[in-house]
Amino acid sequence: MKQHFQNLMDEEEAAIDMTPMLDVVFIMLIFFIVTASFVKESGIDVNRPEAATAVKKDRANILVAISDKGEIWINKRRIDVRAVQANIERLHAENPQGTVVIQADRKSTTETLIKVMDASRAAGITDVSIAAQEP
Repeated sequence: MKQHFQNLMDEEEAAIDMTPMLDVVFIMLIFFIVTASFVKESGIDVNRPEAATAVKKDRANILVAISDKGEIWINKRRIDVRAVQANIERLHAENPQGTVVIQADRKSTTETLIKVMDASRAAGITDVSIAAQEP
């Protein structure tokens, strides 16, 4: 009986406690989720114009789409032109490093594009780009 009790004690001492490792893994997971930057989609597909000098933008976090009918879409919602600045300010507050990329349809008017650009700059974002596709 004493020998059996001693064997049980040896097995318990040899077991590896996985709890600290799981704690570290969960803390790392939470850290990466909190620090990740999320892209805010515009909500519609736009037929972008072609540009020979089009360059891929790495940190485009706020996408604003302008349809061929002049509708403005931010974060999968149709937005009135007067509410563009407030929506961009809210999204910029969530991610201060974010930039604005305007995805204007090739049949949209320049007037709508300029209004969205002005609203973006009035919201405090100086890095405003217009999306184009490579030919």
